[in-house]
Amino acid sequence: MNLTICLSAAFLILSHAAFCMPIRGQVKAGNKGLSHVVITDGINFTQTDTKGNFLLDTDQEARFVYLLTPDGYVADYRSGTPEFYLPLDPEKEDYIFQLTETGKRSHHTLLAIADVQTKTDEQFQRFQAQSIPDLKEMIASYPPATPVTGISLGDIVWDVMPLYDSYKKVISDLDLTMYHVIGNHDFDQQYTALSLATNKEEYGESVFGDHFGPTDYSLNVGKVHIISMKDIDYKGKKKYTEQFTTEQLEWLKKDLSYVKPGTTVLLNLHAPTANSTGRGGANARNAEQLFEILKDYKTHIFVGHTHFYENRIVTPVIYEHNIGAACGAWWAGHVNRCGAPNGYLVVNVTGDDISWQYKATGRPFDYQFRVYKPGEFQSQPKYLVVNVWDYDPAWKLSYYEDGVEKPGVMEAFDDEDQDYITMKEGKATGYHTSHLFRVRPTDKAKSVKIVATNRFGQSFTQTVDLK
Repeated sequence: MNLTICLSAAFLILSHAAFCMPIRGQVKAGNKGLSHVVITDGINFTQTDTKGNFLLDTDQEARFVYLLTPDGYVADYRSGTPEFYLPLDPEKEDYIFQLTETGKRSHHTLLAIADVQTKTDEQFQRFQAQSIPDLKEMIASYPPATPVTGISLGDIVWDVMPLYDSYKKVISDLDLTMYHVIGNHDFDQQYTALSLATNKEEYGESVFGDHFGPTDYSLNVGKVHIISMKDIDYKGKKKYTEQFTTEQLEWLKKDLSYVKPGTTVLLNLHAPTANSTGRGGANARNAEQLFEILKDYKTHIFVGHTHFYENRIVTPVIYEHNIGAACGAWWAGHVNRCGAPNGYLVVNVTGDDISWQYKATGRPFDYQFRVYKPGEFQSQPKYLVVNVWDYDPAWKLSYYEDGVEKPGVMEAFDDEDQDYITMKEGKATGYHTSHLFRVRPTDKAKSVKIVATNRFGQSFTQTVDLK
């Protein structure tokens, strides 16, 4: 009996050794080793010692060893993406990470960009000529000491992998630390996701990984913890399910075990988790498991995928921002399916508090809603219609006729945005958005004013002449 137990134990040890590759390494800033830096291969975790050294047993399916970038430091990002990761190599045992010290940051800005999604040279040139200058102008508007971080929320390309190189080149010119999420159009469609692949040398995330590194990773900036994750389970040939794998959710639990409960967490995904528009068809299927893991943190989730704008208060501590796409409705024009303009979200972080404001590409920063005069919105011919894309229940809309406020007259309604229909050459597609509001002006009204005030007390005003 004892011999059987001993043989079984020996077999388990040998099996573990066969499926794990022990590695060692160091995390440094200059000549200084950095202690307590979290290291992972996407499955297993460890931390550096007082001299910055670490040991890690890596899993056979792991493709990278990488670090949770600590606050006050950054990896080299001159290539167009921060190189906080190193590819695992069976012939290599030592992995050295070199970081640059930036100093502690209590105030910083995050630029969240969804669905660049270029497929042709013409579309890429639009991104380069319209989105990139707008981003440069936004970055330049901040004082030089303000750290600005970018996050691309997936569908960086539209199944055309060679465009990754062109994309990285223009991003590198921004002088911006830009992190990346994988979207369904960022997989090599010949293959399934690694978790589903029978041949582990051929998998859908491979080309993305060559350009941007791992799909699930995190970093600390100031008092907030920033996480990026894949929520596309790719089956190959453009087929996929919006969901997390069990292994990913286990990785997230381990990652958050290093983060104090109550911390503000910014979670970046591609597909939404809590959308109500379009019957939630694009939501991650096992989102409830995600919410359970996040319940002890103050979480803001940033997503794209849908090409429409919707904010959702999921729980008192979880808020999801499904932002408009940089490409709008697939570079067809200047708006998304809901009428929100092409653009990106600007997130300002002070301590553990955040505020946000959408930036429409090529428009002033205070352009936060569109007004349709009576007769311009075809399905509402007698109404003045307002589309407030970043709306949530904390917004307040005020309506004035000829200088006199008329409280409570604006009503929310669902309909398809007229600007989107016009862009589609008058063809309605049946998509309804819920951030539309209407009011029927009196016959004598000559001028109306709409004031929209967001949850942070910022007011935006438009005045329209009716006569």
